[in-house]
Amino acid sequence: MKTLSSFLLLLMFMVSCATQEQVSEQTEPDQPEQPQSQPVDVEGLEYPELNNYQIPEIETFELDNGITFYLVEDSEVPLINLNMIVRAGSFMVPAEKEGLASITANVMRNGGSEAYPEEDLNQLLENRAAQLEFGMGLTSGSGRLNALKEDFADLLPVYVDVMMNPLLPQEKIDLAKRQQRTAISRRNDNAQQVGFRVFQKLIYGENSPQARTTELYTLEEITRDDMVEFHKNAYTGENLMIGLVGDFDIEEIKPQLREAFAEIPAGEENEIDLPEIDYEFDSSIHFVDKRDVNQSVVLMGHIGGMRDNPDYAALQAMNEVLSGGFSGRLFKNVRSDLGLAYSVFGNYGSNALYPGQFYAGIFTRSEATAEAIQAVRREMEKLQQEPVTQEELQDTRESILNSLVFRYDSKSGVLRQRMSNEYLGLPADAFETYIEELRDVTPEDIQRVANEYMNPDQMRILVVGNGEELGDQLNQFGDVKEFDITIRETPPGAEAPEVAEGDAAAGREWMDRMAEAVIPGGTIDGDLVFQADNTIQTPQGEMVMGLKQTINFDSEKLVSVVNAPMGEITMQIEDGEGKMVIGGNERPMAPQQKQQIMAEFYRNHIYLALNRDDLDVDYMGMEEMDGNEYANVRVNDEITLNLYINPETNLPMITTYEQFDPQQGQTVTVRMVANDWRESGGVMMPYEMTGYAGDEQRSKTEVTSHTVE
Repeated sequence: MKTLSSFLLLLMFMVSCATQEQVSEQTEPDQPEQPQSQPVDVEGLEYPELNNYQIPEIETFELDNGITFYLVEDSEVPLINLNMIVRAGSFMVPAEKEGLASITANVMRNGGSEAYPEEDLNQLLENRAAQLEFGMGLTSGSGRLNALKEDFADLLPVYVDVMMNPLLPQEKIDLAKRQQRTAISRRNDNAQQVGFRVFQKLIYGENSPQARTTELYTLEEITRDDMVEFHKNAYTGENLMIGLVGDFDIEEIKPQLREAFAEIPAGEENEIDLPEIDYEFDSSIHFVDKRDVNQSVVLMGHIGGMRDNPDYAALQAMNEVLSGGFSGRLFKNVRSDLGLAYSVFGNYGSNALYPGQFYAGIFTRSEATAEAIQAVRREMEKLQQEPVTQEELQDTRESILNSLVFRYDSKSGVLRQRMSNEYLGLPADAFETYIEELRDVTPEDIQRVANEYMNPDQMRILVVGNGEELGDQLNQFGDVKEFDITIRETPPGAEAPEVAEGDAAAGREWMDRMAEAVIPGGTIDGDLVFQADNTIQTPQGEMVMGLKQTINFDSEKLVSVVNAPMGEITMQIEDGEGKMVIGGNERPMAPQQKQQIMAEFYRNHIYLALNRDDLDVDYMGMEEMDGNEYANVRVNDEITLNLYINPETNLPMITTYEQFDPQQGQTVTVRMVANDWRESGGVMMPYEMTGYAGDEQRSKTEVTSHTVE
């Protein structure tokens, strides 16, 4: 009865979604009545002249320990914002400990300090309506304190203490790791996220710092001592840039900053020394087979450039012509005119610290994937073959300038830009220079950089899609290289654990005995129908639901009608398609839900009995479980299944298998314990079944009746 348990576990998610929808509808505030539109004579309107935005002065000073401060007064609101850039990041972390940098920043904030432990810190910040945060990326870290003007002097020492004296308690480290494991377990759910993650690996190299990802096995290598060492090397004076903007007087706040930060050790400045990208232009096609989707995510491109390239402005103009939103050629020609894509986008990335990526992306129907790829390539080639028109160039300039106008629309924006430029080693006037160069870009410039920097015939193409629906259409682009996105618990190349050998002949004998006990007549002529009351443990507490389920094991049709707290929910899988009906509204079942339900269906004891001749099984000997002696029969499949059969009744009393549990953030043993077996319609069923994930009970099912119809 593992199918029953699977439906119940999935219902926890679906019921939650349905509940949220109902709450949203019930709590939507009444909308104020909109006044009726009246015709307006716009001809005689006079528009006031727009105020010129004055670029504010930024005052800087430096402490003896190397910390540089950037100060901008802004009395518009009684707030003070402190933003910090840390010269540190995951570039400092060895590959086998990927995830160390981000977890350290997480635990610094969530673990508090000795003077301000977590609960006290949270209460203090909540009482003052303040925010205190830390973060860590690839090439930089961040810190933030946002507070009311009158609270800033009191909270500044708190910020410094938490930053410099974090407790890094083990329980918070374990929690952060568990959260990371949960995120890893779900990272293949979204095809777009899969695409961008894999494309980075294709461009930079799978083991490069730019493309590395936190894995289950790298989390296992991270220790508290590693975090202490990382923190010591990151948070030193020579690695800190601190900007303040808000309602303060510069001369009054300087002494406060000196007092708060003067005792931080200077340390040594971290050198951002990323390995050179070993990239060679080539033409290749790569594929991720994701059978739970019905469309393709396509990314195609190659290595990009550096920010200090003299052609930077022309490259950005080229990118805007090609993929700049509604006015870009990809949108107008590939999406609108040809109807080959749901979405199109692109970028010519030019980074300051390492080369960016050039790519174009499309989301398209499975059957149109190859045609869409060819259409995008043609648009790139057109840019190389003839210059753009003056009108198109003017529209491009205006589009870019309009998107950049908000870069300097506030004092905080000006401050961020100044600090970012200095951190990245760019000139202070890099933004202004870009604007001037953009105004000088000509159609010939765009055609020239399109030929010099864009290689449509030497792109690495990645498709994330449904291999069954795609067929062989990708073969026209070369030998298709399938990319494996399996979530591994051990590093690639690590030796697999030895699998104990069993007795295949004895395993088949035990499966025959079990089949005779479960289905005395040998076959099921009709649908198995049963009703049950179910208790599920959810994060919100216990949930009790009634269930009527109909299963046809020949056609693999399943229909479940659930009486949930918010009403009746029907789930159906037939002919490989799944659907749900909630409150009279029908919707397709999410592919991953259908996939999980069917995986459990194939573990059902009745299905196993009916299909025993097709299974690879081994008898592993007698084993004691819950104080009883059972015959252990191992079913060798993608996920190994262990059946513990009562030698007197030949019924499967316990079933176990290993599965990653997002709630616990680790792989656990799923255990289904069956009791109170009864016969009806020539089929034996357990009338009581309890499901466990590790040591935690997750569900209990009490069948009230079953029959074959």
